Amino acid sequence: MAHATLQSLAPSYPSLGLIDSCGIGAYHTSSPPDERTTAVLEAHGIKDFQHGARKLRAADFKDFDYVLAMDRTNLRDCQRVREQVPGAKASLMLFGDFAGDGRKGEIVADPYYGGNEGFEMAFEQCMRFSRNFVKETVEGGK
Repeated sequence: MAHATLQSLAPSYPSLGLIDSCGIGAYHTSSPPDERTTAVLEAHGIKDFQHGARKLRAADFKDFDYVLAMDRTNLRDCQRVREQVPGAKASLMLFGDFAGDGRKGEIVADPYYGGNEGFEMAFEQCMRFSRNFVKETVEGGK
């Protein structure tokens, strides 16, 4: 969902460049997003999102400027991978560091085992974090 929300802002911010997402494990490799994710995205006007799941690669820390983790466990796992990458350029941080109002470290709620309200909550967080990420990184804090 975070990938889709950030990508939905990209037409207005071409300097965002390539946006991709992945997981720590190779679970559901090449599978599309959960149907509940797609339903929430479509309900909010994001109708053309397509993505196949993939596992984090060491090369991601050279290929991307930012790697954004959804929670602290994922952040630690990403840090372990990043430590093995000489010349890694990507800034690694929690996506929730872009929560807004000076707040840092908000965790993206994992909606997978709950009902539709969890997917709505995750959408709200991801869209807010995406907008703040763009504001702070692309627009330089304007």
